[in-house]
Amino acid sequence: MANSYDVTIIGSGPGGYVAAIRAAQLGLRTALVEKDKRLGGTCLHRGCIPTKAMLFSAQLLDHARDATSFGLVIPEAKVDVEGVHRYKDAVVGKMANGIDFLMKKNKVVVHKGHGRIAGPGRVEVTPEGGGAPELLETKATIVATGSVPRALPGLDFDHEKVFSSDDILLIQKIPKRLAVLGGGAVGVEFASIFRSYGSEVTIIELMPRLLPIEDEDSSKELLKAFRKRKIQCLLGMKLEKLEKTADGVRLLVVSADGKSQTVEADLLLSAVGRRPLTDDVGLGATQAKPDARGFLAVDSMMRTKEPNVYAIGDVVPTAALAHVASAEGILAVEHWAGKNPRPIDSDQIPSCTYSAPQVASIGLTEAKARERGYDVKTGVFPFSAIGKAQILRAGEGMVKIVAEKKYDEFLGIHMVGPDVTDLLAEGGVALKLESTVEEIARTIHAHPTLSEAVGEAAHAVLGHAIHI
Repeated sequence: MANSYDVTIIGSGPGGYVAAIRAAQLGLRTALVEKDKRLGGTCLHRGCIPTKAMLFSAQLLDHARDATSFGLVIPEAKVDVEGVHRYKDAVVGKMANGIDFLMKKNKVVVHKGHGRIAGPGRVEVTPEGGGAPELLETKATIVATGSVPRALPGLDFDHEKVFSSDDILLIQKIPKRLAVLGGGAVGVEFASIFRSYGSEVTIIELMPRLLPIEDEDSSKELLKAFRKRKIQCLLGMKLEKLEKTADGVRLLVVSADGKSQTVEADLLLSAVGRRPLTDDVGLGATQAKPDARGFLAVDSMMRTKEPNVYAIGDVVPTAALAHVASAEGILAVEHWAGKNPRPIDSDQIPSCTYSAPQVASIGLTEAKARERGYDVKTGVFPFSAIGKAQILRAGEGMVKIVAEKKYDEFLGIHMVGPDVTDLLAEGGVALKLESTVEEIARTIHAHPTLSEAVGEAAHAVLGHAIHI
């Protein structure tokens, strides 16, 4: 049959399209269903790629403003909002074209429309513009429908004064005052962008520190850097009341001990997380029931309780990261194809925040390592002592390595500073290969590079850092 497949994937984000490519590589007849006009999902069109394009524009703007420090004369450096959108959209468009090419190259059949499970071995695709549904016969189905911004009760997005992380990507005017609700990665990144663009920024975070899932020392370094950039950070504060005014919004925030404070801004960005899109995927007639939060339970191979139905990415309660979704997509496909893959180790998932300065980590935090009973030793090395960082005028931040004393086992690395999201891969390889810290210290790191900070942090763990 023309519409008969070995694997059908609902959703073409970084989980779905990667799963489709891997399935095709394994010789499986593969279908990919997508309701949006272009392939790529939230990551490409409303998440990772457009935000990082805006962050790069912000970084260049900061460098241009500081041009005299590099011996350059730039008469005026200012943000062109329309130009930023053109640049961002061009990057997104080029990558979307790339995914289209990969689907054709791998002979993945793309069906445009809203995909729903219509029964065992069947997926129904309803065209967005109307028309008769199309029925696909499939041996296995992978749900990769992603997520959308989560709105707090009473805090609906009006796209004028209260924005989601999707909406703010389309903003046409830089606000003079921006309030950001949420100090996680999304909130921190947008706070960084708009501070560079010239906004007065206030972050409101319920937890007592920024980036609560990161190592505490990383949170402290970022807070120090943000305060230097004059980004106001109200930590341990809860939004109690939102009032829309003629000029924007007025927020009443309250601390755990009852102290209140008023924040006024032109607009509010709510960056308090996302919710999984599982409410219209046809799961009602299956054994794969979403929980109260909308997530699907899966085993270590990404299988749901419904036979031959897998789920990956933001619809499952794992780290909501694009690279995790991709890894889960490959895992699910390889398992169904009988390749006996290894499950994903949650301790080896890289975490990256692309603010200025950047924050990156992989492995156990110091607190988590102690919680698990390790006899912990750590080493910290500042970027201020690295020549390449000084060349870049980016000496803020540090590299911290967490290790175990007896066997010198490398447990994790935590970094704040220039391009640390790119430096992080060394820590990932070290974890995968069960490296000792001495092996990292004995690895010759080229000079002058930012990666020297990793080697120096390893030396610091062993008690003999060279340049401090």
